[in-house]
Amino acid sequence: MIYIVEDDSNICELEQYALKNNGFETEGFGDGASFFAACKKMLPELVILDIMLPDQNGLEILKNFREKIDTRNIPVVMVTAKDSEIDVVKCLDQGADDYITKPFGLMEFISRIRAILRRAQKQTEKTVHRFCEIQMDGVVRRVTVGEKEIDLAFKEYELLRFFIENPNKVLSREELMNRVWNTDFSGESRTLDIHIRTLRQKLGAAGNYIHTVRKVGYQLTAEEFGER
Repeated sequence: MIYIVEDDSNICELEQYALKNNGFETEGFGDGASFFAACKKMLPELVILDIMLPDQNGLEILKNFREKIDTRNIPVVMVTAKDSEIDVVKCLDQGADDYITKPFGLMEFISRIRAILRRAQKQTEKTVHRFCEIQMDGVVRRVTVGEKEIDLAFKEYELLRFFIENPNKVLSREELMNRVWNTDFSGESRTLDIHIRTLRQKLGAAGNYIHTVRKVGYQLTAEEFGER
């Protein structure tokens, strides 16, 4: 089941039509209150969420959605008429899995939904990830270093998981932005560097495993080399 939170009935009907024609079950909601009421009865597999809504901003809905244990891992796609870098970063940093700007093509829309659902299914195949003393439990999104629990923001968690899933591999900036933020922002964006810095700080001594590879990107390795 895919939930669509969209106050424009024409857009909601268009999205529902495209999804149903491709084998998905859908239900539409015109505001945040009715959406959360429906979630109490049945959780969706994915949420398509507009930003501009009558009762509550879509980013606020996303924040509340991510804070709840039973919904924090459900994929969310933001739909917005804003396409500036800062607007996109706000969506992704708040925990959105992808964003689609209006107007959009239905073929691309369906393709993105399928890609996100495939990714979500793969992520549930392995719930516990480890690297040296770092452990991640995907069921409860819990990160520990040794015996200490680490509080990570949504994208910090996704970034660490991608590192741990690819130990010792040099990951380019473009690959990290694409896989963690689902975008191919050009090099002037400092989003990745800021998240790397805060992730290292929160991990404490274990943050030294994240090495900077000059002119390429970053690498998670226990070997003592490279610059930080």
